[in-house]
Amino acid sequence: MLRILGNPKHLCDGITRRDLLHVGGAGLLGLGLNGLLEAKSVQGGLAGQSGRNPDLAASFGRAKHCILLFLYGSPSQLETFDMKPSAPLEIRGTMKPIPSSVPGLDVVEHLPRVAEIMDRTTVVRSVTHPYPIHGVAFATTGVQTIDVGMELSPTDPRHQPYFGSALEYVLRRRGSLQPNSVDNVFLPFPFSSQRTDQPLRAGPYAAYLGAAYHPKWSEFVGEGTKTVEKARPGFSFHGKEPYLGCTPQSYFRMSDTAVLPGMTLDRFDHRHTLLQQLDSGRRDLEQSSAGKPLTRFQQTAFSMLTSPKVSGALDVRSERHATRDLYGMTLFGQSCLAARRLIEAGTRLVSVFWDEYGLAGDAWDTHFDHFPRMITQLLPPFDRAYSGLILDLERRGLLDETLVVCISEHGRTPKLATNVKGGGRDHWSQAYSAIFAGGGIARGRVVGATDRYAGEVKDRPVSPKDLLATMYHLLGVDPRTRLSDRTNRPIGLVPDEAEVVAEMLA
Repeated sequence: MLRILGNPKHLCDGITRRDLLHVGGAGLLGLGLNGLLEAKSVQGGLAGQSGRNPDLAASFGRAKHCILLFLYGSPSQLETFDMKPSAPLEIRGTMKPIPSSVPGLDVVEHLPRVAEIMDRTTVVRSVTHPYPIHGVAFATTGVQTIDVGMELSPTDPRHQPYFGSALEYVLRRRGSLQPNSVDNVFLPFPFSSQRTDQPLRAGPYAAYLGAAYHPKWSEFVGEGTKTVEKARPGFSFHGKEPYLGCTPQSYFRMSDTAVLPGMTLDRFDHRHTLLQQLDSGRRDLEQSSAGKPLTRFQQTAFSMLTSPKVSGALDVRSERHATRDLYGMTLFGQSCLAARRLIEAGTRLVSVFWDEYGLAGDAWDTHFDHFPRMITQLLPPFDRAYSGLILDLERRGLLDETLVVCISEHGRTPKLATNVKGGGRDHWSQAYSAIFAGGGIARGRVVGATDRYAGEVKDRPVSPKDLLATMYHLLGVDPRTRLSDRTNRPIGLVPDEAEVVAEMLA
């Protein structure tokens, strides 16, 4: 028997993970899923492409791969890449700036390694939008608006496909991806699955493209090295926190796709052969719009299970100790290392989310204990992981062809909240920073500027949709490409007003 998915949690299209549990015998990798996926998965279609700005032609398709780093909860621009040392204390806080490898571009003192590699990056200081909520979907999909109801409901019909899902769909329809390849991987575990006090959050799902184009979730196998206690009204967490440190035995695997005891590779291959024979009698179904998502799901699942490239890349235990240490022995650091290994193995896009662990309000969501958490929990692991990723890609000759994106859903308030334990910064979307490297991105550049409090954009406003348009462009996909939703209505990858940010490009 083969376990495809595990816990009874609902996916974006309404399929529960338990629905896909215990698929065996002739139903392996799809035969038993026929009615389920046929009913749940809706296939979209390309509705044409519009022309590109000829001034941008030289940068189109410069990136072969993409690593998307998402810092959930959102870091403060004032304690990362847009410090304001001349502002009043209640704005600037207590952290000091240090010079980076780019003259005039200071970063916070707790990012010394990142400071050394800033000459490989472009910082966008003027990201802005009107939704100061945890809108992961707004930051990573083409959806034009977001509200709290959408944020907490992956199945909301208003959602649009995640960047990685849309990218895979377009490239696969174009024939740019290898058959059955795994090209949209999500680390370190299914989004928002490691906390118990809130529903699943929206964002990294395929929406109307169907279940076959959800990211392929990984699973963290290991444990933390530091025990922590977290509490909020009505909820608490006591346990080992892998984002603070994880054991050397830690690694990753595709989520719940491990072969169970008794399922040998020979038996697995036999079942696959049997399935192929049975499928030969269903070719009419497979050519239909209902059958194609099912076939794609079968092919991808089988590829995930049998591909030594994917499983080998996820097993970071085989990496040299010095390289693992370069990234830092933390969950985020080892996730970034696994992302590099997947890219090197041929995967087109890998998403690494720094997610909440234990409780909601965790990760970079620093409403309280802002400075203690930034100093001990957040900045040092990020410093090691991000700098290690850039340096490792560079020394392997992969940086120029790999777009590295580091974004979040918003920024933090310029004025500190002093009425909470350890100080706090609340949600702020009017001005915040993002950082990019590799894959056609300019080196040592700053785009945009904010006012003296890092609270308002004063030069070159950039929306999250502009960033997505730039990412699609660099990966060789026209941002004006249109998909068809559930009602066959054409919808753009990004809104029509979004534009490629030319100043970011090399």
